[in-house]
Amino acid sequence: MASHRKSRPSGIRAAGIRTPALATAALTSVALLSQTAEAAPPEDGKPSLEEVEKKVDSLYRQAESATEKYNAAKERTGKQRKQVDTLLDDVAERTDRLNKAREELGSFAAAQYRTGTSVSDTATFLLADSPQDYFEQDQLMSRLTSRQKDAVDDYVTQQSATMKKRQEAAKSLETLTETQDDLKTAKTTVQTKLASARELLSQLTAAEKARLAALEKRQEEAAARKAAELAKQQAAAADQGTSSSSTSSGSSSGSSSGSSTYATKAAKAIAFARAQIGKPYVWGATGPGSYDCSGLSQAAWKAAGVSLPRTTYDQVNAGTTVSLADARPGDLVFFYDDVSHVGIYIGDGMMIHAPKPGAYVREESIYYGGESIIHSVVRPA
Repeated sequence: MASHRKSRPSGIRAAGIRTPALATAALTSVALLSQTAEAAPPEDGKPSLEEVEKKVDSLYRQAESATEKYNAAKERTGKQRKQVDTLLDDVAERTDRLNKAREELGSFAAAQYRTGTSVSDTATFLLADSPQDYFEQDQLMSRLTSRQKDAVDDYVTQQSATMKKRQEAAKSLETLTETQDDLKTAKTTVQTKLASARELLSQLTAAEKARLAALEKRQEEAAARKAAELAKQQAAAADQGTSSSSTSSGSSSGSSSGSSTYATKAAKAIAFARAQIGKPYVWGATGPGSYDCSGLSQAAWKAAGVSLPRTTYDQVNAGTTVSLADARPGDLVFFYDDVSHVGIYIGDGMMIHAPKPGAYVREESIYYGGESIIHSVVRPA
């Protein structure tokens, strides 16, 4: 199957973006409940449950997008720091060679001072103790002059190269500083958004939290039914494919071998992901004790011998895009318009993913937030 790559998302779009969270899954239906109850607007100045739902949902979405930006900035920072270290080492080595070239020039200058720098002429010939002394001195000066020219040329070359490397190192240091600023900004954004979401949720009464829990259960049941429908469709398609291949005598052994190889790798990735179930979601984490969504998918496929990029923005381009109907266990399912979440498909409409802060790695329907939030499916190997 041909590889189709998506362009990296250029920014965050609010429409259709949601974050896997208790507040996201449960609070999505709060507006409907509020309409059904026909509750009067609060008179105590507190926001309505619907307002809380919208605000928390938005905060979690912003936090997850900021998390992927943080991951990207952290990765860039690491690479740029290595580049800066390499450049600084190169500058130090070149500076050392430049100093040696300068010392060599100094030794030539001292030699000239000791031996004199007059041009050979008749007077010098007459003042010499003997003709042989003159010729030896003249040849020595000629040799010194030639070698000194070479030393000067070498010094100028070394000086120019060193200056260029110093400028390159300075520019890299400036870029590193900017990336570190981006890293700090993304970190602050995540922390601020999550703190605001927690503050809003803490203001809910026990009765409101109970209603949210009930709504979450209903949401999960609806997602499970949708997953079961997809499982039936995929099973029917697989049966039809098996029937077609059994009546065909020219099936490709190469294609079968490739499918078997992928299935083997995918099984290893899924086994790793399943072993992480119950570990906490921590934004920016890549294991082994905790994960964020892209950290889990990266670690799982690394266990299968496949290297994936760090962020969802890059992982979505690290393989072949397939349709949801053709999804196979091991494929990566991406969510939201800004591609800010990912899960590992395990079949039957289910996935393993690290959902959100405060939650744990778990199996869940790919329809946990509705079908509309599914962005794409990518086969990474």
